[in-house]
Amino acid sequence: MLSNLARYLVKNLPTLVIAFLLAVVVWVSAVLAADPNEQRLYPRPIPIELKGQDPSLLIIDQSSETVDLTLNAPKSVWAELENTPQAVTAWADLTNLGSGVHTIPVQVQIDEALVRLIEQDPQELEISLESLVTKEFSVTLVVDGVLPTGYQAGSPSLTPEQIAVSGPESNVERIKELRVSLNVSNASETITETKQVIPLDEEGRMVSGVTLTPNEVDVTQPITLLGGYRYVIVKAVPEGQVANGYRLTNLYVTPVGVVVFSSDPKLVENLPGYVETKPLDLSGADDDFETLVELNLPEGISVVGDPKVLVQVSIAAIESSLAVTLPVEIVGLMPGYEAVISPETIDLIILGPVPVLEKLKPSDIRVKVDLTGYDPGIYAVVPVVDFLPEGVRQVSMIPSTVEVVITLAPTPTPTPTPPATETPALTPLLTVTPTVKP
Repeated sequence: MLSNLARYLVKNLPTLVIAFLLAVVVWVSAVLAADPNEQRLYPRPIPIELKGQDPSLLIIDQSSETVDLTLNAPKSVWAELENTPQAVTAWADLTNLGSGVHTIPVQVQIDEALVRLIEQDPQELEISLESLVTKEFSVTLVVDGVLPTGYQAGSPSLTPEQIAVSGPESNVERIKELRVSLNVSNASETITETKQVIPLDEEGRMVSGVTLTPNEVDVTQPITLLGGYRYVIVKAVPEGQVANGYRLTNLYVTPVGVVVFSSDPKLVENLPGYVETKPLDLSGADDDFETLVELNLPEGISVVGDPKVLVQVSIAAIESSLAVTLPVEIVGLMPGYEAVISPETIDLIILGPVPVLEKLKPSDIRVKVDLTGYDPGIYAVVPVVDFLPEGVRQVSMIPSTVEVVITLAPTPTPTPTPPATETPALTPLLTVTPTVKP
């Protein structure tokens, strides 16, 4: 029986093979129909990883940092590729590469199965390597600007005086000078600053691509006065009394100090550290002002520059307080309504310059309540002080709120005109006797 089966298989083998192949074709067709292959550009460039780089070499130039891939894969596999960035990687091997320009292949690895690489751009990477060097340079200080008359600049110092420069050999070799700049214009005392160090080539252009350690230095530039010169403070000398009810609050001199000179150095050495202005008359002054005043210099001594200084005078009024009792006025009440205020008057304490308070009239102050938009009812309203003279301010108001009762007004009937009421007088709360300091 086995022999008959064997003869049957041998006789029908071609038919069986054809049937198997047809089954495979049908299965593959079914799979492709359900999950067709798609060929398209990978949605993001792949970074090129550099491996095996000699640590003593620097990359000066690189033709590309990423690679674009065109892939062919089933639709279901594309979903995995797009959701798993680490599934596709690219690298270039720099092992055993020395200084110079090299062209090396870009390798691509795809972890997902059923993926074919159709196209890769670029396939090669051009890379330039150069030796990393470190070199010591001295720092050059360039001082510019003009010192004021009578001052001289001493020998400056730098800390540190030398700086290490690291980078590609070609960039380091371009450096001609490490420069620090300092401006001494109008300096009247020793300058101590931290300054940035700039690497420059032979033509004075900045060299980039290098690292300075450190990249800053501390600069000390001594500034001193020449013999016969001295810097002294200016003291303003006031004369006379300001207006009654006012006081002098400040005298500000510009410039604060000046440089004086004498051909006899002992004369400037014997100065007390300041020079005075000529007397500044303040008689009757009642407001701030400024004026130019000459210096009152001892014989044999002159000032370097302008012999006058600007004196700014500050004068303030002496303040006192005053208590007044004022009626509360109504504004903004709707037609057809009437209002009753309780209490009808308030006690107001104000503060201001004595001369202003002495001339104050009752009509200069007004206390009101604004009832705009109020309907009939009972309200607690905060009065508002209006028409305070300039320089006068409110200290307190008693009471701080008043009760307002708003009702419908009765039908008007003729009534005799009431006699005019007298305007309330201003009653001092306390008397302050101003003390004017000379």
